[in-house]
Amino acid sequence: EIDRWALAKYAECDERIITAYDDYDYAAVFQAANTFITVDVSAFYVDVTKDRMYTFGAKSEARRSGQTAMLAIVDGLARLLAPVLSVTMDELWQTLPGPRLPSVHLALFPMGEETARVRDPGLVARWAALSAVRDEVNLALEQKRQEQVIRANLSAQVRIEADGEEGRLLAAYRDFLPTLFGVSHVELHIGAADG
Repeated sequence: EIDRWALAKYAECDERIITAYDDYDYAAVFQAANTFITVDVSAFYVDVTKDRMYTFGAKSEARRSGQTAMLAIVDGLARLLAPVLSVTMDELWQTLPGPRLPSVHLALFPMGEETARVRDPGLVARWAALSAVRDEVNLALEQKRQEQVIRANLSAQVRIEADGEEGRLLAAYRDFLPTLFGVSHVELHIGAADG
């Protein structure tokens, strides 16, 4: 599901970039690309999926799913950023696997059906809520690192008490929470927290 989330976030970025080009707002092109690459991809998606990408077998379905999502994102961004980063994107284009046109400048922007099929506002909203919880957990883990209670996130065990909508969301992702938070174990208690 996180691979589908990454593609849905890419589709949102694609739409913002194309709108910015239509408006001749080149600063917005860079802003949309920069935010997507640094916040959504680097700080979240790659961080959460890196263990799967490095440790799962080459033919693992989970690893292939991540690789497919990453290739689709890089391919699309290369085409979207080619007008403003022409040499860099053409060099990147030459290194991408699979059959492709000889230059990124001959390829069309990803739009219409190509990005519409991966749009999923509900999925994006769900993962925004999960990301918000992850941010809270990361703050608590950072404090414990500074206090020298833990040395690394993977040595930590996290206990979460949640209720209501957040509790239902976390319960639905119970098995994925250690991966999401980058910790060894998550103890989840659903229901009203004691004062």
